[in-house]
Amino acid sequence: MTRYLSLACVFAAIFCGTAVVAQNATPERPVIAPLTPAPDQLALIKSSDPKLARNKQHVWDFWRIVYEGGHMEQVAKYMTPEYIQHNPNVSSGRDKFVATIGASRPPREVMQTSKFPIIDIIAEGDKVVVMWARKVRDREHPEQTYDMTWFDVFRLDAKSGLIAEHWDSSERWGTAGRPPGAEFFP
Repeated sequence: MTRYLSLACVFAAIFCGTAVVAQNATPERPVIAPLTPAPDQLALIKSSDPKLARNKQHVWDFWRIVYEGGHMEQVAKYMTPEYIQHNPNVSSGRDKFVATIGASRPPREVMQTSKFPIIDIIAEGDKVVVMWARKVRDREHPEQTYDMTWFDVFRLDAKSGLIAEHWDSSERWGTAGRPPGAEFFP
């Protein structure tokens, strides 16, 4: 229970710290405070706690190699076969992840850092949060874009150390079959 309470405090700090509204905002169109990606992504995976450092490194490697790099042939190194997915567009199970995400991510060179604008990577217990800036089109004014903060949360299995569960705040993708803002993904 304490672990989840600590994680709740981390999330509260994130949300409270990023809920800044700029001057001249209106209730209809608040101006979003600028999002600042981390200047040193590799510093984000460090921790004085060896378990947290290991968990952050594991998610970081998964993120760069499998998710961003499209190397689905390496997914077994990072995810349990029984992987649980809470995104409404991807079914649970490692094979379902590969089928869905692999279809949109052809393999490419794996980089030392992410091309995604990572803001922070936070670990607590068996959870790791990747926070990043995501560009999307305004639904009512598609000629306009804005940046929003996106959170991917991963739970690592205590025995295997592999990613066992994932949460994000995705809506259904609809007929496009792609998440909003996918056109801007690196």
